[in-house]
This record gives sequence, structure tokens and C-alpha cells, in this order.
Amino acid sequence: MKQKQPYTIIHEDDHITAVNKAAGIAVSGDRWDESRERLDKLLGSFYTGPIFIVHRLDRDTSGIIVFARDEDTHRFLSKAFESRDVEKTYCAIVHGRPLWAETDCDLALAPDGDKLHRTVVDKHHGKKSFTHFRLLLAAGAYSVVEARPATGRTHQIRVHLASLGHPVVCDPLYGSRNSPKPVYLSGFKKGWRGDPLDEKPLLDRLGLHAAALSLPYPPGEDNKLTLQAPLPRDMAALIKQMEKAAGTSMNPINIYP
Repeated sequence: MKQKQPYTIIHEDDHITAVNKAAGIAVSGDRWDESRERLDKLLGSFYTGPIFIVHRLDRDTSGIIVFARDEDTHRFLSKAFESRDVEKTYCAIVHGRPLWAETDCDLALAPDGDKLHRTVVDKHHGKKSFTHFRLLLAAGAYSVVEARPATGRTHQIRVHLASLGHPVVCDPLYGSRNSPKPVYLSGFKKGWRGDPLDEKPLLDRLGLHAAALSLPYPPGEDNKLTLQAPLPRDMAALIKQMEKAAGTSMNPINIYP
């Protein structure tokens, strides 16, 4: 059987390629494991010219990733990310029901801060970090949250949400001891009467998706290019069931800044 491609192209021109990547594939190699399938190599084999990495996503995070097709565009977009001239919007499914409709988290973060190589909160030595959160939906013991990071620290959204007491579901690094467990319908649907031995999980991987990206483009023009990546099927199916359980529709993700 033909293996499903771990990405779909959502924008392509002579200077950039933007893809919606699946969870479970790395954007590039890392110092821990160079042997796994990589997005940069897959795209590099597809195009005849070079592919340049502009920014990154965690291996287990799905969503938008942009590659430059030439050195000038790579420099331009890299500077745009460094100067925080790029608006990023994520969708996260988290544990618990936040008491806030919106909140900001500005805890300073330091990468590779413990034996598990996790990013840690460090107010003395960490780098300034800022994420704005907005509650989109709550059902049972789970919620859907929009995250808009102004900075781009490693695992920033995951650490900030965990620090707020609402870790991303199925997060083995920053969640509570129950977080790595899959999300089941029985976990939030009242009156569920299925067979627990036959129940299949709605989501069994990190519930974090890079939903939108707005960046200055093309170079030399006062324009913004806004890209959107549809939710993957597993997250979309879970949110649909949460909407049914809550008896309401999810607030729309704020694609445009």
C-alpha cells in the first residue's frame, strides 16, 4: 500500500514553499537522532534547486512550515522572524478548563534545562518569552486554546501552557503524569455507554497545530502573506466531538492579527 505523504503544499512560488506538515516528522536533523525521515530532505529531493529552512516546528507538532527557495529570500524571511515581524497562530488541545477567556504568559525560558533536555522556566537566566492565549472551547476535562507566541523559544507554547496548569494533551515532556495518555470520548462525554475495552482514542499524539502564519512577503513590498493550515483529521475529529459534548461551536481561530 502506498505510504501517505507526511506533508501537503499550501503555497508555492519561485521564492518560497509553504507546507502543512504532519505530526511525527522532523523539519530537519537534530543532534539526538539523524536517522529519521526529515521534511527538508523530502522537499530537497522534490525540487531541483536548494531548499533553505526559515523556521522550525517540533517533530510532534503539525502545521505550517515555510522554506525559502533562494538565499536572498532566506535572509529576508530569517530577519523577519528574528525581528518578530511574523504573526504565528497555534491551536492547542489542553487538559483542564481555564478560568480565563484570555491571558498572557511572559515567563522567561531556558532551553536544555534538565536531564531530559527540556526547556525550563528560569526567571534569572532564561530569555524573555511571551505568549497570548485565548480560550476557544471547553468540554469535560479538556479545552481548546488559541496560542499566539510573540517570541520563538524552543517548546515555548508547551512550557507556558504547562506553567499555567493546562498542559497540552499527550505531551510526554511537559504534561502531568496523565498527559501522555490518549484522549478518549469517554473522558468528556456525559453518559457515555460504550465498551471501554473496545474504545479507540480520538487523539494519541501531541495536540498542537500551527494553524496560521502571517509574514511580510514579497520582499520590498508593504504586504503581508497569510497562510492557513487546516487541522489534521485527528484533532478536527476530537474538536467536533468536544463541540457536541459542550453543546456549542468552537470560537473561530483568529487567523488575522
